[in-house]
Amino acid sequence: MVNQGIDVFIDRALPLVVELETELTKRPAIAPVSGGAGELDKAEFLESWLKGQGITTLERYDAPDPWAKGGKRPNLVATLGGLEDSPRLWIMTHLDVVPPGERNLWDSDPWAVVHKEGRLFGRGVEDNQQGLTASVIAALALVKQGIRPPHTVKLLFVADEEVGSEYGIQWLLKNQCLFKPGDMVLVPDGGDCVGATIEIAEKNLLWLRCQITGVQAHGSRPHQGVNAHLAAADLALSLHTGLSQAFPQRDPLFVPDYSTFEPTKHEANVPNINTIPGEEVFYMDMRILPQYTVKTVMEEVHRIKAQIEAKYRVRITGTPVQTMESLPTPADTPLAALLSQAVKEVYRVDTRLIGVGGGTVSAHLRNAGIPAVVWSRLDNTAHQPNEYAILDNILGDAKVMARLMSRQGLPDLKA
Repeated sequence: MVNQGIDVFIDRALPLVVELETELTKRPAIAPVSGGAGELDKAEFLESWLKGQGITTLERYDAPDPWAKGGKRPNLVATLGGLEDSPRLWIMTHLDVVPPGERNLWDSDPWAVVHKEGRLFGRGVEDNQQGLTASVIAALALVKQGIRPPHTVKLLFVADEEVGSEYGIQWLLKNQCLFKPGDMVLVPDGGDCVGATIEIAEKNLLWLRCQITGVQAHGSRPHQGVNAHLAAADLALSLHTGLSQAFPQRDPLFVPDYSTFEPTKHEANVPNINTIPGEEVFYMDMRILPQYTVKTVMEEVHRIKAQIEAKYRVRITGTPVQTMESLPTPADTPLAALLSQAVKEVYRVDTRLIGVGGGTVSAHLRNAGIPAVVWSRLDNTAHQPNEYAILDNILGDAKVMARLMSRQGLPDLKA
C-alpha cells in the first residue's frame, strides 16, 4: 500500500510550490553566451532553501567559467540516504533558463511569477522548474515524515543545459565520479500533456554547413560566371531527396518514424538582384535514426557533393556544425517499468516508450552507459512567451517521483 502521508503532504504543499517557483524565477539563470551571468544566484538560493527545509546533505560541483558571475557554473547535488545505497535513483533537472525574448509578447513580467487559474506564468516555470520543484517536493514528502528511502535518492541540479551542457552534465561526467553501476536517472524535462510518453531514445543529430563557391558575374551575362545559388539549390534538393532514399528505414519508436534531412538556414549572398552570386551558404538539419551513424551519412553527403561540383563547376565545403550520437536506453530498463506503474497509479494513464528527434541532455548520460529516461506531464510551453506550468502537474509529478523514491506501491528493485 502507498503511504497515504506522502500524498497528503504533497496535496498540502501548494504554498511551498508557489514559493519555490517564485523565488527561482526572480533569479534569472541565463548562460553568458546568451547574455546572462549564469546560475550562481539561483544555485545559492536553492542550496540555502533546501537546507532550511531539512534537506541538508548537499554538495556543490562548480565548473570554471570566466564569463559567468563568480567565475563558475554551479552544479548541485542533494542526497537522501537510503537503507541501501544501490541501485540509486537520480532525478536530474537544470537550473538555467533561456532569455524571455520579445518583452511585448508577454502579458506580465517574465521574472515575476503570476499565479492565475491553476497555472504559474513566468520564464522557466515549466522549463525546467516544474521538474525541479516536483523533485524537491517529492523529497520533502519523505524528509518531513522521517521516511528513509529503501535506496539512496539523489537530486541533481545542473547548469548549462540550454546551450549544450559544457559546464553541466558534460563537465560532471568528465571531471567527477558521481555515478555508479546500476544507477538510474529520471530527467523530468520533456513529455506530453497527459504524461503518457516515456522517452528512452533519440535520433542522431547532424547540423551541416554547406558553402558553395562559384564565380560572380553580371545578371545579364550568366555565362561569364558560375552561379553558386543555382548549384546550392540543386545541392539542397539533392541532399534532401538523396539522403532520404539512401537511409530509408523506419522505426515506430519515433515520430516521425524516419530520418529527416531538411534544408533550413540560408545566409545572405549578393545585395542586389542583377548579380550572379559567386558564394552561397546554407545549412541542413538532419535527424537520423540511430541505426545509421553520422559517419555513414557524411559519406553519402560527400558523394552527392561531388556530383553537384562536377555538374556546376563549383567548389563545395560541407562542415558539420554540431553532431550528436546517442545510445538508446534499453526498453527493459527497470526504471521505465517502475515509472510506468507510478504514472498509472497517480494519473490513471497507460504509458508508452518513445524516441524523439530533438537532442536532449539525456544523450550524455546514455553514452556514458547510464540508463536515463525522460518523462513529465506538461503542456510544452518552454521557450515561449507566457510560459506556464500547471500546478496540478507539479503536484502530480511530485507524487510519481515520491513513489519512485520510496518504492511505495511498487516492487523493490535489487541491483
